[in-house]
Amino acid sequence: MKVEIWSDVVCPFCYIGKRKFEKALSQFEHKNEVEVIWHSYQLNPDAKYIPGQTIHQLLAKKKGLTEEYAKELHIHMTKTAAEVGLEYNFDKVIPANTFDAHRLIHFAAKHGQQDKMKERLLLAYFTQGLNVSDHNTLIKLGEEVGLKAEDVKAMLAGNKMAAEVNADIEEAKTFGIPGVPFFVFNRKYAVSGAKPPEEFLSALKTAWPEWKKENPFVAITSSEGDSCTPGNPC
Repeated sequence: MKVEIWSDVVCPFCYIGKRKFEKALSQFEHKNEVEVIWHSYQLNPDAKYIPGQTIHQLLAKKKGLTEEYAKELHIHMTKTAAEVGLEYNFDKVIPANTFDAHRLIHFAAKHGQQDKMKERLLLAYFTQGLNVSDHNTLIKLGEEVGLKAEDVKAMLAGNKMAAEVNADIEEAKTFGIPGVPFFVFNRKYAVSGAKPPEEFLSALKTAWPEWKKENPFVAITSSEGDSCTPGNPC
């Protein structure tokens, strides 16, 4: 069964939602038959890295707040993240465009490392204060999850994976996704936001029987005869 998650690398609730969903999945009886797919979403597609700009300044400008009040909101978010074991360091966060980071996540998926890449980028942004739009940084982070530096460099130098990112964003519009994180179970049930693990677990249990009915296990029966096996090669 597929669980598809739309999220952005710079979305604080997306990281929190990831942890809550992971807790629910760990409690799900059929967790080994669940495939998690990360989809791209950009909260601010026009974002640009501006040296020296802080996330407090950016939030204050965007919301029409004072910088001090923006800091208070980030303190509250830091406490919320700590409740699920995450460390947010908003004083270190570097506002940046996430398009190339999403390209890297799609590239990592081609090598079976999508979830690790997603996790690494979230940690880089919220905890370590790294610039997730900087290509040298992305190459290093890709290496850390097992990708080849030269492959990541070549991907970032061109337009590879851009179509996949744009397709995710367009599909989000088609679905009418209002914000992220947004979780879709078996293309039939959705959970919006970083809900408690119990709600994710309930969605898994609801979607599972229908998926299993649509994808039954077919037992193969056969008559015995001469054959070769791994334990008894011919």
